[in-house]
Amino acid sequence: MERVEVHWKVGKGQRVGILGLGVLGHMGVKLAAAMGAEVTLLSSSPSKKEDARRLGAHDFVVTTEKGALDAHRGRFDLILDSVSAPHDLAAYVGLLRPEGTLVLLGAPTTPYELPAFSLIMGRRGVAGSLIGGIAETQEMLDFCGKHEVLADVETIPVREIDHAYERMLKGDVRYRFVIDTASL
Repeated sequence: MERVEVHWKVGKGQRVGILGLGVLGHMGVKLAAAMGAEVTLLSSSPSKKEDARRLGAHDFVVTTEKGALDAHRGRFDLILDSVSAPHDLAAYVGLLRPEGTLVLLGAPTTPYELPAFSLIMGRRGVAGSLIGGIAETQEMLDFCGKHEVLADVETIPVREIDHAYERMLKGDVRYRFVIDTASL
């Protein structure tokens, strides 16, 4: 069994929520789906539903719709939170099953507030993750190669970098810009 599946217990029969569909979130959807998990994208943007399905999500929840999260309380084994903007962690901890884990990947500039009872009731956990060591990174690259999991990129010439930056600020990137070095 591959290390990433052992560490986060992602695989068949597991329910994984991905919060945010950006650079990290789109890869989270692809990876969890490739591992055999039932994947739900949690997004504030209804316009990302088609992309979520194309990337491998089985379900889609618009987090800003009143009552949308209520139907998913206690549902997820794991939630990967890729959002870097401030948001209510307790709302997402409540979506975890007992002993489920919320993994923070995004890094907001303001500290989170998290009531203890959202963790205590159900023995839920919050963890953080940045990157593994060389061996773990190689295992993930091997997994991605074996399962053809690739980042969605848009290649741009260097002369369009200012325009790409403006698009990034507007949230108009699907899902990563790459500069074509031949254009330097």
